[in-house]
Amino acid sequence: MKSLKLIAFLLTGSILMNACTEDDPIVNTPDPAIKALLTGDITENKTYTANDTVSLVGYVYVKSGATLTFESGTIIKSDIASKGALIIERGAKLVCNGTQDKPVVFTSGKPINERQPGDWGGIILLGKAPTNRTTEPIIEGGVVKPYGGTDANDNSGSLRYVRIEYAGIAAEPGSEINGLTLGGVGSGTVLENIMVAYANDDAFEFFGGTVNAKNLIAFATSDDDFDFDFGYTGRIQYAIAFRDPAIDDSDAGNGVESDNDGTGTSATPFTLPTLSNFTWIGPNGAANTAPNLNFANRWRRGTKFSVHNSILMGFPKGGFVIDGESTALAYSNGESQFKSNIVQASTFPFKSVGNTVYINDQQLEDKAILDGCLKFNTSVQIGLTNISNLNAPNFKPAANSPALTGANFTGLNSFFTVGTFRGAIGASDWTTGWTNFNPQTTVY
Repeated sequence: MKSLKLIAFLLTGSILMNACTEDDPIVNTPDPAIKALLTGDITENKTYTANDTVSLVGYVYVKSGATLTFESGTIIKSDIASKGALIIERGAKLVCNGTQDKPVVFTSGKPINERQPGDWGGIILLGKAPTNRTTEPIIEGGVVKPYGGTDANDNSGSLRYVRIEYAGIAAEPGSEINGLTLGGVGSGTVLENIMVAYANDDAFEFFGGTVNAKNLIAFATSDDDFDFDFGYTGRIQYAIAFRDPAIDDSDAGNGVESDNDGTGTSATPFTLPTLSNFTWIGPNGAANTAPNLNFANRWRRGTKFSVHNSILMGFPKGGFVIDGESTALAYSNGESQFKSNIVQASTFPFKSVGNTVYINDQQLEDKAILDGCLKFNTSVQIGLTNISNLNAPNFKPAANSPALTGANFTGLNSFFTVGTFRGAIGASDWTTGWTNFNPQTTVY
C-alpha cells in the first residue's frame, strides 16, 4: 500500500496538502460525494472511475510521460477556494472516454443554485504541433508552461463525451484560462462530443496546432465561443454556439474571433481553421441582451478561414464580419472561403471593416451570395425547431427549413462527413443524452 499523505482542511473545507492516492482510505470531506482528491503534479499514470467523485484542488499538472484517465461517468468537482485547473503538459495525455449515457463531467464544487461562471479554472491541453511563433510560446492563464513544436500528429489524449461547466478565470488582464484551452495540440488527439457551458472567458480557444474535432457545443459563454490564434490549421465539423442573452463580459463576445496573431503579422503558418456545419445562435433581439455581445463571426488581424454549410443567426451587431485589409485580401483572392452558409443578424448580416477591398457591406454580401450563401431577415425564417428555451433547446431544422438542403462539400477533404443539411444538426440529433443545458440544478 502506498504511503498515506496527510490531508488537512481549513474550517471552510479548503484542502492544504497533496491528495490521497487511489488506495488511500476515504477521508471525511465537506462534500460527502467526494471520494478522491486530485492535486499537485501527476508524474505517473493515474485512473479514476465513476465510483470516484473527484475534487480538483488547485493547479494540477500532468507531467510528460504520464496519462491521466477519467472513465465514463466520472464527476470532477473543483475545489472552490483554490479554483482548480487541470494542465496537461507536452508529452502527457488526458483520456476522458465518456459515453452518450455516461459522460465525464468537470464542474463547479458549489451546490445547486450557487454555481457561477469562473468557479474554477478549466482544462488546458498542451502539445507539440506547430504554431506561427518564432520563439517557444508560453500558454496564458498564469501556468507558465510552453507549447508547440514540429510534430503535427502529436497526441495529447482523447476527450469523448465530456462536459466542462462554470470554468474560466483570469490570472491577469488578457491572460485567462478558458473552458478548454488548446496550445499546439496535434491531430493525433481526439476531440469529440464536448460541451463547454457557462465559461467565464472563451469556451474553446485554439493557440496554433492541428487538432481536429467534431460535435462541439459552446453554451452561455461570457466571451468568445470559438477563438483561433497563432496558426491553428485544424478542421472542425458539427458545432453549436448558443448564447444566453444576459451573459457577456466587457470584451465584446463573438461566436468566432480569429487572428493570425495579436498584431496581424504575416507569420506562418497562417491561422486557417476549416469549419463546416456550425450553428451560431445569438439572442435574436431579446430585450435583456448584454450590451457587449458582438458578432457571429469576426475574422480579423490577418487570419485566413474556410467556413462552409453553416448557420449564422441572431447576433446583435453583425453576422459575417471581415475586419482589416489583409483579412479582406485573403478572402478576395480565394485563400479564404465562405460558402453555402445561411446568414442572419439583427443588424449588418454582412459587415466590412477597415479595408479597401470591400468598401461597403453590399460588396461583401454579393460575393457570399455568389458562393452559395443565403441571407434572411429574421431568425424565424431559418426554421430551427425551438431555440427560445435556453434550458431545453432543439436545434433540428423544422419541416421546410432552408437548412435542410443546400450543403456543398466540394473542396473539403475526407475528414468531413458529406450531407445535405446546413448547420450542426440534420435529421439526427447528436446532442441527445449527454448534454446539459441546465447544470445549475443538477445534483452531482
